[in-house]
Amino acid sequence: MSKSVLELTPVEAVACCSPVTSEPLSAEAADRIVPLVKAIADPVRLRLVSLVASHADGEACVCDLNDAFDLSQPTISHHLKLLHESGILDREKRGVWVYYRVNAGALRDLAALLGGVTA
Repeated sequence: MSKSVLELTPVEAVACCSPVTSEPLSAEAADRIVPLVKAIADPVRLRLVSLVASHADGEACVCDLNDAFDLSQPTISHHLKLLHESGILDREKRGVWVYYRVNAGALRDLAALLGGVTA
């Protein structure tokens, strides 16, 4: 009889955790959440999330984002791929273009994980 292991994506791991302000985060939960936090910890990726979210209709393709950076299109595409793999961005292919949209649920879950921290 095989044991099934529940594999959670970083977004799912964040969604199932209590806010860090209500109880200590387990080492296992932290390990599952780290990829999501790492994905937005890079300045280019954080700006990409902001640019996509604030773009017309809340979506953008690489061609809409190139001018905001002094980076090559393949480099921007790589960052977008990492954001998609982490669950922060959703994507949809339309012809030769890939359009990205922020996964609002992932950002809400991340905000909920951090909780209402007050100074």
